[in-house]
Parts: sequence; structure tokens; C-alpha cells
Amino acid sequence: MTIFSKRGEKMQYSNQVTLKVSGRRALFCDPLTKMGGEKFSYPIPTYQALKGVLESVYWKPTFIWVVDRVCIMKKIQTEAQSVRPIEYNGGNTLAMYTYLSDVEYVIQAHFEWNENRKDLVCDRNEHKHFLISKRMIEKGGRRDVFLGTRECQAYVEPCEFKNSESYYANSGEISFGMMIHGINYPDETGRDELEVRLWEPVMKDGVIEFIRPDQCKIVRHLRKSNMCSFSVGVNFSLCDELYDLEAEGL
Repeated sequence: MTIFSKRGEKMQYSNQVTLKVSGRRALFCDPLTKMGGEKFSYPIPTYQALKGVLESVYWKPTFIWVVDRVCIMKKIQTEAQSVRPIEYNGGNTLAMYTYLSDVEYVIQAHFEWNENRKDLVCDRNEHKHFLISKRMIEKGGRRDVFLGTRECQAYVEPCEFKNSESYYANSGEISFGMMIHGINYPDETGRDELEVRLWEPVMKDGVIEFIRPDQCKIVRHLRKSNMCSFSVGVNFSLCDELYDLEAEGL
């Protein structure tokens, strides 16, 4: 697949993966409703939520997952459920959460080296990480996969990107207004700040093409934050990767 950079240059990603994620429900919470104690889901997944799916499948601080596009396979529909969340001051309260029901998405993404991790240059082996990523997709992920919130368990499997099978294959363009794109963490930006990115997604025939995080024009500061530290042999190991490569016969 050929992808265009922000300069209009053609870019070819040899480490691109495609996977299908599905679940009984999803909750990509709109922060405007969360402050009132009740949660209401966005109609489509956010960039950050899909990135979280990929990181649950396989992730190392050496690289950053970049979501290229997603295909909405099933009809967007919601369901409400009464819950009793714990209050900040103790005790329980009654709230109404609105979930997306019976969801299925096809994600296409690739990974890039985290240039802020000069201390992990020794782990920059594209072939190794690509093969492990494919293997973890086939196995359903290294960690539990969920869609938005922890109670929304999801399942992952490899697939091909075909938007012709989408429920919205012939629906033209659908705009969803201003939404959260994702979070800027110090580990990925090199700045000691936690920021939130906003954008206006448009779905074309069931497919949403994501802009890169550095292309988001609306960025808001949240708070000061520090970069996490990783040290090989202390809280960062290469043993799992060596084991996976041996399992692949490499």
C-alpha cells in the first residue's frame, strides 16, 4: 500500500500489519459526558483507542505504533446499561453508561522507531519486531485486548483490509465533528508535558483515514509529566524477543 506523507511524498511501509478486532460492546468515552458521572461513547473508535489495541497485541518502548486507517465493519448502534460506579469520596452511585454494541473493526497500522529512546537503539531490529507482531496477532495478543474501557473485552485475529464488506461501503462521506484524536506522552514527544489532540474525522465508504499525531492542529496542554526510564536487564528485557524468533525458526 502506498501512503502519502504530510509533504505529499509517497511512503511505503514494509512493516504494516492488518488485524480485525471485534467485541460485544465498546466504550470510547466522550470526556464531555464523563465529568457528570455518566459515560457516553463516541460513535467511532479514537486513534488512541486503536493504538491501545495494537499495544496490547505487542509493544516495546523501542517503537511507536502509528494507525493508518480503520474500516467500520458493522452498523453503529448503542445500548444503555445501569451501573454502580464507585464515587471519589467513597460509596456507590447509580449511573447510566451508553456503549456501542456488536462492534467489529479492521485496523491497518505500522510502527516507527521512537527517536526519543536513544538508550534503546540496540533493540531497533525491524524484521524481528515485524515478525513478532504478526505472530502475536495470530495468537490473539500478548495482553488482554479491550475497546475503550476495561469491561469491553475484545478479540483479535489477522485479516485483509477490504472495505467492500463494510456496512457503510456505499454511504459516501459521514462527518463526526470534533473528537479526541489521542494523547501526547512525554515518551513519544520528548517534552515534559501531557497533551491531548483533537481533530474532525470523516468516514468515506466505511473507512476513516487517520492523520498522523504531529499533523493535529488542535493540541491542548493537560499537565506536566516526565518520561519513563527503561534499562536493559532492569525493567527491559530482550529474552522474550529471542524466544519468539526461535519459535519462528529464525
